[in-house]
Amino acid sequence: MVDRILEYLKKEREKEWRVELRGKIKAKDRTSLERLDMPEEDPNVRNKSYIEVNKGLSVEQAIHEAKRCIDCAKPTCIEGCPVGINIPKFIKKIEAGKFLESAKVLKETNALPAVCGRVCPQEVQCEQACFYTQKLGKPPVAIGNLERFAADYEINSGKLSVPEISSRNGIKVASIGSGPSGLAFAGDMIKMGYDVTVYEALHEIGGVLKYGIPEFRLPNDIVDVEIDILRKMGVNFVTNFIVGKTATINDLKKEGYTAFFVGSGAGLPNFMNIPGENYLGIFSSNEYLTRVNLMRAADPEYDTPVISGNKVAVIGGGNTAMDSVRTAKRLGAEKAMIIYRRSIEEMPARDEEIKHAQEEGIEFLNLNSPLEYFADENGRVNKMKVQKMKLGEPDNSGRRRPVPIKGSEYFIDVDTVIVSVGVSPNPLIPRSMKELDVSSWGTIKVNKDSLQSSVSDIFAGGDIVRGGATVILAMGDGRMAAAAMNKYIKEKVRNIISLVKEFKTIGDILDFATK
Repeated sequence: MVDRILEYLKKEREKEWRVELRGKIKAKDRTSLERLDMPEEDPNVRNKSYIEVNKGLSVEQAIHEAKRCIDCAKPTCIEGCPVGINIPKFIKKIEAGKFLESAKVLKETNALPAVCGRVCPQEVQCEQACFYTQKLGKPPVAIGNLERFAADYEINSGKLSVPEISSRNGIKVASIGSGPSGLAFAGDMIKMGYDVTVYEALHEIGGVLKYGIPEFRLPNDIVDVEIDILRKMGVNFVTNFIVGKTATINDLKKEGYTAFFVGSGAGLPNFMNIPGENYLGIFSSNEYLTRVNLMRAADPEYDTPVISGNKVAVIGGGNTAMDSVRTAKRLGAEKAMIIYRRSIEEMPARDEEIKHAQEEGIEFLNLNSPLEYFADENGRVNKMKVQKMKLGEPDNSGRRRPVPIKGSEYFIDVDTVIVSVGVSPNPLIPRSMKELDVSSWGTIKVNKDSLQSSVSDIFAGGDIVRGGATVILAMGDGRMAAAAMNKYIKEKVRNIISLVKEFKTIGDILDFATK
């Protein structure tokens, strides 16, 4: 009873200071404030090093931006957030100068706020749903920049909060994969009192956050700080463990796990199947970025080399393609090119990533598509044949279909090619469990509302279900799966208790168990 009263009083006090903040600045004055852009490192400095491009907001800039939020009665921004952050609440904490409390609000629903503040496409999610965008036609409140500010402030303060967890229930669950979906799942399940173990195939925790995203966008130490919070909450991590090879899910069931979340991602690279694709110096973006980001290939002291030449062509137009070409530039490429078969307006990469690449001297060859690769006497790629394209009618994606222009073929000198044309789901789990329903694309089929698979105690989310998505959508899947798994386990426990109550003696139970 006392706890309830204290919680009620806390909420009432919060209402009071938020109302007071609203009253200090009229809505009209708030909406007249200009959105502040985040400061960035000089392009000619950053394209030669792994220094982080976006430098973060200062305290003064963050408070200014927070004042733009009018604290809507019905905040549509929350609806646009896949993990359901209470956006007005954390922003008003910043406006009031309660930065550490703001970070705590973020952690209520987001296991990786400093990560999401850097790589989440807020412009097509929470910010797109912002009052400014929807009603005023003005730039939205910089929700992503403020999220990063609050998370970074807490990290830099050294006063890291650890979310509270429920009393332990002794029930073991596991996450297969330590990418964003697996980490979000683990964060929610540990809060609910479960005994959570995360199995990772590689030697470091983080999945795509570590091997796929360069440090000039997402520093590894930021990822490590947020993973360490999960450790302090009680999450157990096991590395160098390939579920489906080291042990199957059925093997793990024998160790007492009640249910599993599969977040093994889409790490199987796609290629274009054109002549010469097997020559030396031609990589998938997955291999290239993994060697550089996770295996330190750019550091001469590490024995994981990567061929990176002076004339580098990256095939594709997504965020991974931008990461690859910008990495090549930082590794010393004199000419780093994006070759993409559609126009720049139809590139799937974030506008910010395209802008940063252009500023850093990346050459864009749009409306071009590779036809064939050629090599020198040592088998190293040295040339590619390219065909010019034009845009036809829209295809199933809604974008105009690229159409080859007859007789437009020409040659480009290259010594490194990075193919970034999509990925396929990791096949290990489906192959090791024939009873698991998969699509023709290799994705695990799940109930869209619960993310439960055809095997009742297995849930799945992220790229293994979507085939390729953003970090924040994967995290949303992890949270949805955690809620659904909790419901599933509780129902299972209730059924067992109900069944046991029907037995009159221990002998009845033993008779039932041996049937």
